[in-house]
Amino acid sequence: MNPMLKVEGISKTYGAFVAVQDVSFEVNTGELVAIIGPNGAGKSTCFNMLSGQHHPSAGRVWLEGRDITRAKPREIWRMGVGRTFQIAATYHSMTVVENVEMALLSRERRLYHMWKPASAFCRDEALSLLDSIGMAGQAHRPCSELAYGDIKRLELAIALANRPRLLLMDEPAAGMGPRERNELMALTKRLVTERDMAVLFTEHSMDVVFAYADRTVVLARGKLIAEGTPPQVRANPRVQEVYFGSGKSFEAQGEEVLA
Repeated sequence: MNPMLKVEGISKTYGAFVAVQDVSFEVNTGELVAIIGPNGAGKSTCFNMLSGQHHPSAGRVWLEGRDITRAKPREIWRMGVGRTFQIAATYHSMTVVENVEMALLSRERRLYHMWKPASAFCRDEALSLLDSIGMAGQAHRPCSELAYGDIKRLELAIALANRPRLLLMDEPAAGMGPRERNELMALTKRLVTERDMAVLFTEHSMDVVFAYADRTVVLARGKLIAEGTPPQVRANPRVQEVYFGSGKSFEAQGEEVLA
């Protein structure tokens, strides 16, 4: 069986600067995998190559056995890859349910129908998606009134509108308090099981990574330096040195949020 996502030796160079060098890993269905690393490690560059925003200078990216290395973002989206972003973006002038309906209409390619209102096509499915993330009660509120944690949950519902087999989440807990980020990641973990999909996410909050990731990929200066379960990564001397410079253990850092 092919892995959901297979990354084979991808690199990205900008002139003489090497942002990512020879990175390989896999993500399987039913897994929540984290990419971590200090600032400048190459996490965002790697993430953008997987979603088609940038193309690798070398290497290959496979989605369920299909080569998507040179595919465009919209093509990758239509193949079943959803994405959320570090800075959540919604249509503030629209209601919560209307935001989800826009994503559903895009999936069905019905953005330019002249005679029927958008709600005539997909209101029930939009409400069902909101119910799955615990926001059905806020369906008719304007997005401009939502708390930041609810905006992040809405962004998740929008990403799920495409029925993704793989979900890419760029720092999903950024800007959230401890309770909000744990609620969001617990919800994501549940959806992985319920929807039989895979999730790959980047994150700086170590409490989130070690509480929810099934496996962790560690980058430093564009190279993969470690991969394994959270306990394996936490005990890895090279990872400890990269983050703390003194070999201190992750346990001693508690709720440390890496800069």
